[in-house]
Amino acid sequence: MVNLNAKIPDGPLAKKWASYKSSQRLVNPANKRKIDIIVVGTGLAGSSASATLGELGFNVKTFCFQDSPRRAHSIAAQGGINAAKNYQNDGDSIERLFYDTIKGGDFRSREANVYRLAEVSNNIIDQCVAQGVPFAREYGGSLTNRSFGGAQVSRTFYARGQTGQQLLLGAYGAMMRQVELGKVKLYPRHEMLDIVVVDGKARGIICRNLVSGKIEKFAAHAVVIASGGYGNVFYLSTNAAGSNGSAIWQAYKKGAFFANPSFVQIHPTCIPVHGDHQSKLTLMSESLRNDGRIWVPAKKEDAEAIRNGRLSALDIPESDRDYYLERRYPAFGNLVPRDVASRAAKERCDAGYGVGTGHAVYLDFTEAIRRLGKEAIKEKYGNLFQMYEKIVDDDPYEHPMMIYPAIHYAMGGLWVDYELMTTLPGLYAIGEANFSDHGANRLGASALMQGLADGYFILPYTIQNYLAGELQVKLSTELPEFQEAVNGINNHIERLLNIKGDETVSRFHRRFGIKLWDTVGMSRNKEDLQIIIEEFKTIKEEFWSKIRVPGTSGELNPELEKAGRVADYIELGDLMARDSLQREESCGVHFREEYQTSEHEALRNDEEFMYVAAWEYAGEHKNPVLHKEMLKYENIKIESRNYKK
Repeated sequence: MVNLNAKIPDGPLAKKWASYKSSQRLVNPANKRKIDIIVVGTGLAGSSASATLGELGFNVKTFCFQDSPRRAHSIAAQGGINAAKNYQNDGDSIERLFYDTIKGGDFRSREANVYRLAEVSNNIIDQCVAQGVPFAREYGGSLTNRSFGGAQVSRTFYARGQTGQQLLLGAYGAMMRQVELGKVKLYPRHEMLDIVVVDGKARGIICRNLVSGKIEKFAAHAVVIASGGYGNVFYLSTNAAGSNGSAIWQAYKKGAFFANPSFVQIHPTCIPVHGDHQSKLTLMSESLRNDGRIWVPAKKEDAEAIRNGRLSALDIPESDRDYYLERRYPAFGNLVPRDVASRAAKERCDAGYGVGTGHAVYLDFTEAIRRLGKEAIKEKYGNLFQMYEKIVDDDPYEHPMMIYPAIHYAMGGLWVDYELMTTLPGLYAIGEANFSDHGANRLGASALMQGLADGYFILPYTIQNYLAGELQVKLSTELPEFQEAVNGINNHIERLLNIKGDETVSRFHRRFGIKLWDTVGMSRNKEDLQIIIEEFKTIKEEFWSKIRVPGTSGELNPELEKAGRVADYIELGDLMARDSLQREESCGVHFREEYQTSEHEALRNDEEFMYVAAWEYAGEHKNPVLHKEMLKYENIKIESRNYKK
């Protein structure tokens, strides 16, 4: 077993980051002009990293498969971004944000990384305000906050229901300034298909130009993966339809370990599935749980009558409503963490109390409208209410919203050390593409925080510690390793085009995704996991014999793009199931039915499973190899999560 060195600095937790920065190696301004860095992805992590690295003087090549960096999925984030500013004077601090994040992740994240995240969170707000991000403000002009799940303070900064969009526009503007100055070269409509390794180090990537179909080679002294998560492995998720895990999967197959692949977040407030032909799901921001109350009918007969259309939500009197989160978790109420809220909704629906199709619960603003007035609610959540009405054709001001949990985010990702470098030297992973900060469950409003922390304030320091030793490296795309990678990609594409089956890629993905959701979704058990692991060989054979990819490789071909991604998803799904099977405990989103308390809460096994599971690719037709990074908590007390008091 490989000894995973996280490179955590010595010294007190609160001084580790400052100590690291004071002793790391740097690259002087003249030498920065000689260094090339590739950044894959232009979401919050990728755009902020590109902007900052360009500002520092490095030569940056930035890639995205979209036609504009502004179409990165970060733009869809709604609710807010956390920071320990304590503007509300309600007891917040860096230490409390650190503890809430560790606890929210069910004690399965690395202490030093999480503290650093909390520490730099305040810098992010200052940076974004300076860029002109229009955060919500009090009447007097000061920045305001709201609450999110898993916290008892108000630390979330927001721009109505469009926080991700506004933050991304800020990072995009900073990046485009560097594009104009010639320090960042942008490559839109380019999809990374492989990483080139030369003498054991990442030295470049191979891309397909999605417009022309041309395969192109790019060399650099270091490669940064900022391509987001892999939630679309399940087919239906809140992710943009184009979001995919192929970049991190290719990194895994070239030597970067994959950490905790089974840790995939379920978001409790999404618009429920409404038909067989649906291609994605829509998130309703967690911020709605500040004022909305979640309930189901207390009587099964009422729930059945609603499902059959004989009653509506308005027909159920207050005394016959079960506000189950407020009943079960009085200290946090509707603002429990996402994994807790999601399992509670599933439990109520499985017990026969669901509404709509049976897989939905109510999110009700009646009391908030009565207390604050309709205009106040509209000012806070107007665009979210409008989006809900357009999709569902029902007025949430008059009737409760219907919501149900859905796949939203991946806590798992490429294993990285304290410097955000993977196990492949010269390859870094930032934002959702890595595993580092959220453990087994991410708290709401922390994804934007991590993406911008990595891109603006962490990677630009840590990457220099590596690049300082690479100044003498001469880059060339004419090396044989580049041509070998190109040949491998061409062969893979030809194989996809020559299948000539009769099933579309999307139809196959849907079938596979539903099967994965049923076994590696909100709840898992040993028997089902063993069965699907055995079935993956058949699933893979079916894919390579039954799908049909029309068109050719030398043209714009979205079906070919999808086919390559689904081929990766099948292999990733197998790894997710194996990771779920070996972790014989319940923690955060990973809920093994065999391991739960008498009150149906997650039952951890700290004696045996307090580690990061880091998987190594062993080759085609071989089982992956498990390595473990043991987690040590020296500054907080390990305890069972309790959101009841």
